Amino acid sequence: MVSFILNGEQHVIENLPPETTVLDYLREDLGRTGTKEGCASGDCGACTVVIAEAHEEKLQYRTSNACITLLGTLQGKQLITVENLASGQALHQCQQAMIDCHGSQCGFCTPGFIMSLFAHFKNHAAPDRDEIIESLGGNLCRCTGYKPILNAGISMYENGNTDEFDKSETEILKKLASLPKADPGLQANSRAFVAPTSVDELAGILLDHPNARLLAGGTDFGLEITQALAQPDLIAYTGNIESMTRIEVTKNIMHIGGAATYSNVSPALISHWPELKELLNRLGSVQIRNQGTIGGNVANASPIADTLPPLLALDATVTLRKGAQQRTLALKDFFVRYKVTALEESEFIEGIQIPLRDSSDYFAVYKVSKRIEDDISAVCLAVRWRLDGETISDVRIAYGGLADIPKRSITAEKALKGRALTESSIREAMAAIPQEFSPIDDVRASALYREKLAKNLLFRAYLATIQGDSTLRVADYVT
Repeated sequence: MVSFILNGEQHVIENLPPETTVLDYLREDLGRTGTKEGCASGDCGACTVVIAEAHEEKLQYRTSNACITLLGTLQGKQLITVENLASGQALHQCQQAMIDCHGSQCGFCTPGFIMSLFAHFKNHAAPDRDEIIESLGGNLCRCTGYKPILNAGISMYENGNTDEFDKSETEILKKLASLPKADPGLQANSRAFVAPTSVDELAGILLDHPNARLLAGGTDFGLEITQALAQPDLIAYTGNIESMTRIEVTKNIMHIGGAATYSNVSPALISHWPELKELLNRLGSVQIRNQGTIGGNVANASPIADTLPPLLALDATVTLRKGAQQRTLALKDFFVRYKVTALEESEFIEGIQIPLRDSSDYFAVYKVSKRIEDDISAVCLAVRWRLDGETISDVRIAYGGLADIPKRSITAEKALKGRALTESSIREAMAAIPQEFSPIDDVRASALYREKLAKNLLFRAYLATIQGDSTLRVADYVT
């Protein structure tokens, strides 16, 4: 049974296939066709809905791609769709602003834009053009040219920043607290969706069902369902396990739960490594960052996953759990070959640990992609070196997009360690890169281009170090 709030009222479901998406349920079971299907892969934003959760005695509103959000993940939350925004005959401010600013033409993408504007309205007290652009980064439109929509985002604040949802917040919080909490899940014949609430419970499920599919954010797994029509026998959702969504910083280490989302982790990461800000802000869209997890990014083991080169450069480790047994593995030893990791049967990522930076650390990250926003890397470099005076006492150079796994350049590191940071030593390290990487030609870049990028980005890190500027500027490196 899955219980959530829809249109202000408790909604309970149980006998549905475990892979049922929020989009399919809204359109096919409830006939709520305001939420549109565009790409069915979390890219276009036409299916955007807003999910509200209780957080510190208030509601936290976040956008979500309904096409890749599984219905079982709504347990204990409020689902808000475009049909829910108006109050009687009065449209919500964001809806009225879209009309007044002529922000809709064919109208297909409009509900998704409306929901992204609504979430922005709930999360920002005043209009800011750059913030509105970021909030709309996961919504595509082929008609209006975006300017009228941006104008609507600004004008929706003309009469203040409160709405009818503020008035009903206390009532919704009470309803969320009263929802049944026992055994959340879905069942259809022999297939099921389960949502354990503890690590021990999850570990037991995977021991009994080693072929169960783990679901964290679903931003990758969701495509198996929508594109490949996957029908797993058992889906085990990790998002209800509090210890796996937690982020903690001790004296020397940051601990990130395996189910912590990008949106929740980013502030902590950026506070310690501000060089990550641009990379994290360009990682997918707001909708994707609200759902996707760093643990899932690691487990997916894509050679072009954005977070993996930085984690490798920062000497991250992963805590793996199987039954009652734990083991900790250096991230560099976790990736075996393309999409294959060191995870054993029934084993899962419980958490990720990152040592906090030393005062002598220099850290930089560079991402090159065809688009600035919502695009995957052609090449990503993360470099960290520790300077003792002018000598490099320690160094990590990690790349994505150059091999079948995200990988450190050991030969380049050896060329630098123990030497002065000079143009000569950097060029020797650049020359060593082709000795261990053989990039491929694909739609994102040619092998020759990737090799040149890998070398030149390392040289860029050297220049930034001697100039005292480690800021990542994605816009400088777009192909």
